Amino acid sequence: MTTSPTTKDTAAQDLPAGTSPVYANMHRWIQRVTLICLVALVIEGAFTLPFMAVYYGYPTLSLTQICSELRKIQYSDDTQECQVPYPIFGPPEGAQAKNKAQDQWGVQPTPGYHRLGFRELVRIHNDRAAREAAQHGAPK
Repeated sequence: MTTSPTTKDTAAQDLPAGTSPVYANMHRWIQRVTLICLVALVIEGAFTLPFMAVYYGYPTLSLTQICSELRKIQYSDDTQECQVPYPIFGPPEGAQAKNKAQDQWGVQPTPGYHRLGFRELVRIHNDRAAREAAQHGAPK
């Protein structure tokens, strides 16, 4: 059984640009796998963020406070705050404090901060608030 040249030309015209008929099936499977992976990443992100927020202390701290506490720990600088909403043409987030971070850079960078435990940001935030209240409340 032979196919006519017009059938082959029609089949080749239906393929996306750059796809030869030999690899058409492989390209279809790559597209399907890629789409499945992208959907899985979106679903994973949708479930991960709420759990991370609760892990860091969401009901007690707002998302902005969690962000600010994480930046203070990451850059070893108590003046770091998250700006909400962030300015559109502002500098990259953390650019002001990048030299204050106590990380050890190399082939395998080592962060200079400790690993956070469950709801440890709440304790750190409360300790920082108590220190600031003691500083401002102390007689001069």
